[in-house]
Amino acid sequence: MTGVAAPTQVVLVVDFGAQYAQLIARRVRELNVYSEIVPPDISAAEVELRRPAAIILSGGPASVHVEGAPRLDPAIYGLGIPLLGICYGSQLIAQQLGGEVGRNARGEYGRTTLTWTDASTSLGVGVDSAPSSIVWMSHFDAVTVVPDGFRATASTANSPVAVLESDQRRIWGVQFHPEVVHTDGGTALLGRFLHELAGCEPTWNMESIIGSSVDAIVSQVGPGRAICGLSGGVDSAVAAALVHRAIGHRLTCVYVDTGLMRRGESEQVVDTFQRHQGIELIHVRAGDRFFDRLRGVVDPEEKRKAIGEVFIRVFEEASGGLTDADFLVQGTLYPDVIESGTNTAAKIKSHHNVGGLPDDLQFKLIEPLRNLFKDEVRKVGSELGLPDEIVWRQPFPGPGLGVRIIGEVTPEKVAVLQHADSIVRDEIEDAGLAREIWQAFAVLADIKSVGVMGDERTYAHPIIIRAVTSDDAMTADWARLPYELLERMSNRIINEVEGINRVAYDITSKPPGTIEWE
Repeated sequence: MTGVAAPTQVVLVVDFGAQYAQLIARRVRELNVYSEIVPPDISAAEVELRRPAAIILSGGPASVHVEGAPRLDPAIYGLGIPLLGICYGSQLIAQQLGGEVGRNARGEYGRTTLTWTDASTSLGVGVDSAPSSIVWMSHFDAVTVVPDGFRATASTANSPVAVLESDQRRIWGVQFHPEVVHTDGGTALLGRFLHELAGCEPTWNMESIIGSSVDAIVSQVGPGRAICGLSGGVDSAVAAALVHRAIGHRLTCVYVDTGLMRRGESEQVVDTFQRHQGIELIHVRAGDRFFDRLRGVVDPEEKRKAIGEVFIRVFEEASGGLTDADFLVQGTLYPDVIESGTNTAAKIKSHHNVGGLPDDLQFKLIEPLRNLFKDEVRKVGSELGLPDEIVWRQPFPGPGLGVRIIGEVTPEKVAVLQHADSIVRDEIEDAGLAREIWQAFAVLADIKSVGVMGDERTYAHPIIIRAVTSDDAMTADWARLPYELLERMSNRIINEVEGINRVAYDITSKPPGTIEWE
């Protein structure tokens, strides 16, 4: 299985269960340094084998005083690798190296004023001109005594040691969160740690991503052929374009029209890749097979696995004439891998392109985007010359509308949802919000409610509108759409979509919800 080939220089982000761990990894990459997330039980031997340029310890929900709280292999501190602890990570450094972490009478949450107390700090940025700044705090315990060989260089009202440093040991810790936008100068501080203190070269960029990926694909495929499953979304489109850059005509794309796509999407996919990209494309209309397989299926996990199974079988049949095609290209992203369950994250739901594939898969997988976040994928797509209508298309799940219909999936329900969904997306586009909203779509619920239309009683289905803002889909907030926009959507859906008499708006963030309903 091939992902983006990691450069020789890597920063390991140790995930102690913080909601910000993925954000830290993204911030490091935004500073043009490659990062990967690793579990807290990583050993010093494993770290030595990886030879990272630096290590960052994330925050976490636990207290260092709690029995069973995650710990770092103490031997890692002695490897001489530049290390930065954030929040829980900073407290853990202090505790494990002989300092003290106190149980405060009250915590610090939100915006807090930080004062630099030692002008000799190597981590602080612009201390002389700005001795205080606003930082984002989220903690209860705090470091009270630094370990031998460390010095406290900043404090807040409730954190006497808001920053601890040991230039000799090349270890630093901050109680606040420099990775969030609410911290003034947070990006500059991370940049100082990475570029100046750890000596990381800012070489992780679109050119290096594409170059390393192409090299990895060429190495894996050799003289063979590959098939790419186009789903209609940006992920599979960019994966196809990347593999085509690597092996050219030895790539054949198969677009399986599952019958579960958004309105007008199939036509656009075929037109883009056949006419404009010059990639060989096989268009398979297989909606009837998917609907047959989904008859009577209501469990979300069973739906995903059923769709993945049929998808692969159709692939195998479509590729029957390509006897030397041994590889299957998929647009799996890093958030897909995390949500489907890794040794650092429990499974939330299996993704069609991660956990929904059959065990007897006949192809070897190529997943060139497996280590990338969505914003990085869009940049790669633009660099590869894909049109904006593909690059900026809103994310769409592999199982399509099958996981936006609660309950059994039928052709009639899909037609209803396609119509309602097109209204939601059209109104978002007309309101000029298409690039501000991460995803906006309709969900068809498996319930009915009483209504009144034309002085007559109705008993019909509701449509739930879901719109969220996000940077990478790891977390998301419900979008505060204008009331006038919601009113237009509701009026149009009820008046134009047969069988719908009620519209609701989902105001659940992620967590606790997920972006998709199933």
